[in-house]
Amino acid sequence: MIYSEKDGIRIRDLMQEDAQIFTDGENAQGWNTSIDKFLLRLRDQANGTAVALAAEYLGRPAGYINVYPDPATGAFAGTGWPEIVDFGVLERYRRHGVGSRLMDVAEEIAAGYADTVWLGVGLHSGYGSAQRMYVKRGYVPDGSGVWFRDQICPPYTDCCNDDDLVLYVSKRLR
Repeated sequence: MIYSEKDGIRIRDLMQEDAQIFTDGENAQGWNTSIDKFLLRLRDQANGTAVALAAEYLGRPAGYINVYPDPATGAFAGTGWPEIVDFGVLERYRRHGVGSRLMDVAEEIAAGYADTVWLGVGLHSGYGSAQRMYVKRGYVPDGSGVWFRDQICPPYTDCCNDDDLVLYVSKRLR
């Protein structure tokens, strides 16, 4: 399904062939990516627990994002609010509006389920552009502090500043 097509950017359902393209693209950037994360999103899409999206820029796969209408874990699990999960744009396609368009479509899909959407954003510098974008789009922290490996990280507890250290933020959609 195609959700949006404008200015050389097409947002559509994630497809099987995207998994290897995104894996190879992220590994070429120095990210340690496994195809398994994309295969998981495709399985979740197939069983109806997620909407897995891909963006094309000028006909080439450029980014991805996923919406989970009823997530089982995280700061807002059980609230009925959908979660945006695993958002990425390959570096060579950044600064062309791909990420913003992916977020627009993900938020539109989320709005079909609830009036609020949420996500967890990593805290290390690799997430810097995403952190700035979420603030500009109106996302605010939930107040629970940082989470590490899907649990609130108590004050003064040792943790690792890796992809498992996140801050949860939410946005009112309507």
